[in-house]
Amino acid sequence: MSKIQSSELILNPDGSVYHLNLKPENIATNIIFVGDQNRVPKVAKHFDSIEFETQKREFRTITGTYKGTKITVLSTGIGPDNIDIVVNELDALVNIDLETRTIKKELTKLNIVRIGTSGSLQNYIPVDSFVLAKFGLGFDGVLHSYDAEHIFNSDFEDAFIKHTNWSSKKARPYIVSNSSELEAKLESDLTFKGVTATAIGFYGPQGRVLRLPIQDPELNHKIDNFEFNGVKITNLEMETSVIYGLSKLLGHHACSMNCIIANRATGNFSNNPGASVEKLIKYTLDKLVS
Repeated sequence: MSKIQSSELILNPDGSVYHLNLKPENIATNIIFVGDQNRVPKVAKHFDSIEFETQKREFRTITGTYKGTKITVLSTGIGPDNIDIVVNELDALVNIDLETRTIKKELTKLNIVRIGTSGSLQNYIPVDSFVLAKFGLGFDGVLHSYDAEHIFNSDFEDAFIKHTNWSSKKARPYIVSNSSELEAKLESDLTFKGVTATAIGFYGPQGRVLRLPIQDPELNHKIDNFEFNGVKITNLEMETSVIYGLSKLLGHHACSMNCIIANRATGNFSNNPGASVEKLIKYTLDKLVS
């Protein structure tokens, strides 16, 4: 079995993975992703006990126990590029022997659940509601750096590209499904389902105009009106598609839970987004350990 070179898998002097500052014993197989490092303790405050915590850059981690189940909560920061770092390094922690730098014969599957905030694109999904992403639609292009064609839904992608007259100068949109196993654990009559679109930025890439004109002022409207086999694009954020894609390629389970704090179709914003996020945190923890 070939050895992974130190330039490819970079470790800190203490043996932890480079960006996350974690060793294999520091994480659980149930992992919650949050974007904001300040949201990590908001999740961990529900734990019955805490056994480890660390932070490097925007990557803050706390591992503890909730109702008898070991859980890690980790902040990813914002954007698809950060997810590329986080998922690859987490996989290395469980599936690569860091001492010999070789891939383990028996691979471990992680359960990865994103708890994030998002904006709804459909007027029937109100602020303060929860969206469970059945699919992630990526505008970022990160997955195209990998051998990933076999996990994409090309018919869905082609229909979206045609409907939006997608610019050939942008990365080709890709779509990846969630883990049906995690979906079954996390769904209820409190969750809306659909497609969560992942943008590569917050302003222009999501159709916001301040001082700069954007390439396609009608793109959000086209996205709102798109439907494929009865499935609509429900919300827009910046991480889900890459989490789904890398997790599927590496053999992990992933599902994205989104707290809707803004409705782009109606122009509404939550009066108390913090309280809504808190409800989603507790909901997700309870579902994950049930």
